[in-house]
Amino acid sequence: MTDYIEPLVQESTPSIIADKLRKAIGYGEIKPGSQLAEADLARKLGVSRGPLREGMQRLTQEGLLISIRNRGLFVVDLTPDDIRDMYVARQAIELAAARQILAGEFEAAGKALSAFGHAMLDADGDPGAIGELDIEFHETLVRLSGSPRLIRMHQTSIIETRMCIHALEETYLATDVRAMEHSDLAEAIGAGNVARTEMLLLAHMDDAIERLVNR
Repeated sequence: MTDYIEPLVQESTPSIIADKLRKAIGYGEIKPGSQLAEADLARKLGVSRGPLREGMQRLTQEGLLISIRNRGLFVVDLTPDDIRDMYVARQAIELAAARQILAGEFEAAGKALSAFGHAMLDADGDPGAIGELDIEFHETLVRLSGSPRLIRMHQTSIIETRMCIHALEETYLATDVRAMEHSDLAEAIGAGNVARTEMLLLAHMDDAIERLVNR
């Protein structure tokens, strides 16, 4: 597993620190519910506490960290209500992204997205690889919208989704099902079918909520 909590190789800034911490949280290097030890993080990142605090403040504003009075900063531990709310936000962002795509070069977008379904089938049932391909599919979907604001809004929800994906890895053993869901969605987009795209995207999100909340 890649280590994200390591010395910075360039001039440290709150933005770089926030990105390092964001990735460490998303990929499970820092676990949900964990307390952030400021001195230890400053040492591992090779930075002073000032920019570290600014970086952590950014993640607090994004909702990835929570401050508990007289205790410190902790990584958010997503509750079932948090998960449902996260997917409400993702649905809004990704539906908007899909509509942008369908109003433009949807055939090329469908072709680009279809590669992920094939890659899932080639992943040999590796749940970690399949989960990451799932995330990359949705990141690509939003990026293909060409909307900087949608892409920016999607960033935090994707970090939270990655946290959830670690909890869902065992459900990715059904590789063919996951691959088919993404392939069908890519096909609908490539065909310019608005109604089917929206139906499949919502069903895909609802399935993820069901597996997360009732795991």
